[in-house]
Order: sequence, then structure tokens, then C-alpha cells
Amino acid sequence: MEPSELKGRKLGRVLTKLKVVTREQVHEALGVQKGRATKVRIGEILKELGYCTDLDIDRALAGQAGMAYVDLAGIELDDETVGAIPAENAKAYQCVPIEYNPKTRQLKIAIKSPNNFQAVDDLRLLMGAKVEAVVSSPTAIDALIEKYFSKGESMVDVVNALASDKNLQELGAHSDQSIDLDAVIDAAGDNQVIKLLNLVLLQAIRDHASDIHFEPFEHEFKMRYRIDGVLYEMVPPPKHLGTAITSRVKVMANLDIAERRLPQDGRIELTVGGNPVDLRVAILPTIYGESCVMRVLDRGNVELSLDRVGFRPDDLERFRGLITKPNGIVIVTGPTGSGKTTTLYAALSELNDIETKILTAEDPVEYDIDGLCQVQVNSEVGLTFAKALRSFLRQDPDVILVGEIRDLETAQIAVQASLTGHLVLSTLHTNDAPSSIIRLVDLGIEPFLLTATIEGIVAQRLVRTLDPKTKEAFTPTEQELMELALRPEDIKGHQFYRPGETTRVGGGYKGRMALFEIMTLDDEIRELMMNEASTNVLRDAARKKGMRSLRENGLMALYEGLTTIDEVVSETLEEE
Repeated sequence: MEPSELKGRKLGRVLTKLKVVTREQVHEALGVQKGRATKVRIGEILKELGYCTDLDIDRALAGQAGMAYVDLAGIELDDETVGAIPAENAKAYQCVPIEYNPKTRQLKIAIKSPNNFQAVDDLRLLMGAKVEAVVSSPTAIDALIEKYFSKGESMVDVVNALASDKNLQELGAHSDQSIDLDAVIDAAGDNQVIKLLNLVLLQAIRDHASDIHFEPFEHEFKMRYRIDGVLYEMVPPPKHLGTAITSRVKVMANLDIAERRLPQDGRIELTVGGNPVDLRVAILPTIYGESCVMRVLDRGNVELSLDRVGFRPDDLERFRGLITKPNGIVIVTGPTGSGKTTTLYAALSELNDIETKILTAEDPVEYDIDGLCQVQVNSEVGLTFAKALRSFLRQDPDVILVGEIRDLETAQIAVQASLTGHLVLSTLHTNDAPSSIIRLVDLGIEPFLLTATIEGIVAQRLVRTLDPKTKEAFTPTEQELMELALRPEDIKGHQFYRPGETTRVGGGYKGRMALFEIMTLDDEIRELMMNEASTNVLRDAARKKGMRSLRENGLMALYEGLTTIDEVVSETLEEE
């Protein structure tokens, strides 16, 4: 019977159609089900009554989803079929290819559950193939994965196989000239190129990389990924693969592969290991070809909770005090990649309830969160932060997030929104909290408006944390202490640590933590702002009121054995 005839029907009806049970047996099972105090599935009751087996239920569930059930017992797979998908994909999606036509790129895979539709969608995107799925026994699929995919190909194997490909060599030789578009399309669909890119993506996601870089240079093509803020190089492929790899990324992100002169931006959505992963793709034309960077946004991995961001208890209390004010401006400042967006999202997650209308203007929208009205800024069509913010005021919001205050117009509307009773959250790029005041004055905002609207400024940095399993204690030298402006007597009673020996990526570091500097405004600081006091005067006043500097926060993390001297020195400024 065709699966389409069974799709969407009730399980009892499907089993009847498959001639596994009779109508009378289904009615008997329904009667037993009604008599049970707790809800039990009809399939379980039919098995209890001895009318069907687990295999019958699996076949019926597949039919219910409109999919065929295939018995894989004794099946032998040829090399071409096994090579249709990388071993890493077979393991990640718990599926096996059972039929493959390389000419038409038709791929049939067997999956364990009809609910694993994500495997089909992702493999269509990753492999560029027409994927059809059938359901089979989990035991049989596990046996085939063990038999054909247990070893898998390493990145080195795939790179070596691609190095000798004549067509790709020829394409690479003409990459700086006008290229035959059909050759580029063929290269983007090459199975080995697809395999290499899949391995790169899976390794990057598994190692919790934040960015993947594909970079063409005069004599080489580099693949690097960033983990905890540090770039690491992968196996470098031959230079002639650059065009093929970048073209494959562009196909996956629905970008124009014929356009090689202008920057392009796109997005790829995948699910890896049950986690939704967004890849933001940015293509940039360089003198040696197109450079491609993919920002990995692992939404299943992000901690959107203020308790998990890294605030110390007293800092967390101060920050919560800022974001629960009825109106005013709260600014989070720091360099690119210092975790500002994560802190603001965590704040919005805490404020996100049925009574609060929250609007955000972002460039780009990094995480989509239920309950927030999020707007993607698009300067090409005139949708700037300022224009979005002006429209927000007509949308009756309680809280507004402006991704970044970049210019006077955006700053003025943020001030206006604050004065009309809204809480405005935003980011700036400055070195510390007090210098944000001077930055806003430089943009052209009158000091009296800032004193009336700004409630607090949070500066933050990310430092790598030591792997607790491998870190080792040591006594710092006087030279190392001088970098922190400390004397030997200052560190009495404190133990310092450094990375221990390890083969793991990260070199003894594992993850990152945030250091915060929270400046809240009171009457005295507002008076100083009105008198256009310097950054140093503002900093001294804030510290007298209890503000801990980034360096002080870093020293506390250092004394607790969480990070190293190098990290604190590189991410924080010495106090003047």
C-alpha cells in the first residue's frame, strides 16, 4: 500500500489498512484505553493484547507520516552510495544512505523515526541533493553506521582527494579572471567539496567556534575558526579549492554565485545534534578572490539568563536595579565581540512578560526570541536605527532595544524615547563606562539631556577561563606582577594558575567569562556631567560610589583561579 494513502490517519486505522489487526481488535483496545486511569497509547495496548509487534507499530508510524518502511536486513551498500554523505553527517543525523544517483543527485536515506524531518531538510541543504527518506529499524541503522561509517574520512583525507581534481585545478587557475558559470556551479555541487565543507562546519560547531573564516591569499587558501576569541587554523586546502568552497557556501546561503565584485550577506539555518544553529554568511571580494566569514549562532548553546551571564551578586543586583526602572537609558559598552548583545538579550529575557511590550532594532537580528518584536535594520532601503526608533514610538512600547547608538540622530531619538517614559537599552563602542559619557557629548548630545536620561552604563570584556581539569598553580614573577601594577606583598594569600599541558583545542582554556564595570548615576555624578568633567574625574567619582573597574573585576577572577594574568592584562586597562 502506498504511504500517501496512510498519511495522517489514526494509528488504529493505519494498522487495519496494513492488515495487521482487525477493526474488532482496535475497538477492543480502545475500550481498554478508556478504562485506564492514565493515558496509554493505543499502540501500546495493542501490543499488550498480543495483536501486533514493535515492528508493526514502526511500520504504521512511518505510514502515518506518509513514509515507506524498509527492512534493511542483509542490505549491502556500494562505495558510491556510502560516499554520498560524510560519516560525520550519518552519525550526527543518525541516518544511512541506501540509494544514490550522482547524475540526478537523488539520494534516499533511512532514518530511525519519521519525526526526524530535520535530517531530510538539512541534508538537502548541506548536500545539495534531492533527499527522500524512508523509515527503518533503529538497530539495523546502527549496524550499518557501525559497518560503513565508524571510521569516517578525516579532513586531511578529503583535502588530499580534492588536491588532484583536474577540473577544480583548472577552475582555480582562472579564479582571478572571468570564469565559466557552469564550471562554478559544477564545482559547488562536487561531492568532495560538499564533504569538506560539511566536515568544517561540524568540527566548528562541535568545538563551539564562534566564527569560521575562508580566506584567499596570493599563494594559499586558509580555513580558520575562532574559539573563545582566538583563531585556530584548520588543515589548509590547496589554493585552487577557494572558488569551489566559497561558491558552495553561496549556494547554501542563497547568494548570487555569478556576483564576485560586491559584498554579499546571507544566512544558513541548520539543526546539529538537536540544537538549532544559524550561520550568518558574509562574502567580501578581495584582490585574491572572495573571502567568506560565517558567524556561528548556536541558539541551543546561548545562556539568555542574567544569572548565567557572569555578574557577581552585588553587580547583578545593581544591573537588575537599572533594567527595572520605568524609563531612562541603560548603555552596555565594549569592543566588538565582548558579549554586549548576550548581556542585553539576557536583560530582555528577564523583562519579557505578558505585561511588557518590547521592541528591538538590530543589525543583524542574532537570536529570535518569542515575545519580542524584532526589526532588522537595513540601511540599503533606508531602514536605519534612527528611522526604526522613530517608528517604535508610535508602537506603544514599554522597553526599546537599539542595537547601537552610531550617530547623533539615533542618540537624539533614544533621549526623546527615554524622556517620554520608555526604558531604552543600547550599546556603544568605548573603552570603559565613564568614557561613554564623553562619547555621547562628542556625538552632539547636550549634557543636560544626558543627566536627565542616562541611568547607568555597563562596560564589559570577555576573558578566557582556565580548564579546571588541566590548570596548574604557579608563583608569578615580579615582571608578571608589574604588568598588573602589583607588588609581591599585594598578592599574599592568593594562588595564581596558568594553563596546564593539553592536546585539546584551546590550549588549556575552556570557555569565557565576562568582566563588568557598572557605573550608576547619582546627583553628584550628574552635577559633574553638567560641568563637562573629564573622564578621569567621572571615573574617580564613580569608584568612590562603589563602581568596581574592569581591572579590579579581572583581579578578583584571577585570585579565584578562574583566569590568567595574560588574559586580565590583555583585556583590561591599568588604572591611572
